[in-house]
Amino acid sequence: MRHRRGARVLLIDARDRVLLARGHDTDQPGRSWWFTIGGGVEPGESDRDAALREVLEETGLRLDPAGLEGPVWTRSAIFDFYRERCRQDEVFYLARLGDQHTSRPLTRDGWTEIEHDVVDEMRWFTLPELRTVTIEVFPAGLADLLEPLLDGWDGRTRHLGEATE
Repeated sequence: MRHRRGARVLLIDARDRVLLARGHDTDQPGRSWWFTIGGGVEPGESDRDAALREVLEETGLRLDPAGLEGPVWTRSAIFDFYRERCRQDEVFYLARLGDQHTSRPLTRDGWTEIEHDVVDEMRWFTLPELRTVTIEVFPAGLADLLEPLLDGWDGRTRHLGEATE
């Protein structure tokens, strides 16, 4: 089993919408899911630096490091992807975006070849919209987990446990 660290970011706009990506695995073309922005932590890279880099690569948004809160959550996920069994220990950060970020279109300029193959779209969701999604969302229960953060983070990191996806 491949083991890696991951850093993810809950990107929240001024209308309390969260940005998610929808992807699939080429080995399971009939299954797709929504997930938060982020990815693997490179050797020698801090979780915070990885989170900022991943947001830039996946969206084209350059965040102010001072505006990144957290980690607000941690979790471990075990999953199969690209013909490989993986365990990813993840940290989640929170970033509130102003109009200077959301007025510009998102870009795919920093995507890897794999991301171009497996990421189908990116979309902003309100919490009511997110609760009506009929495909999987990771982490599970995202709308309920995210709701208390919309009023501000209390400074505590919550562990979401281990999920097999």
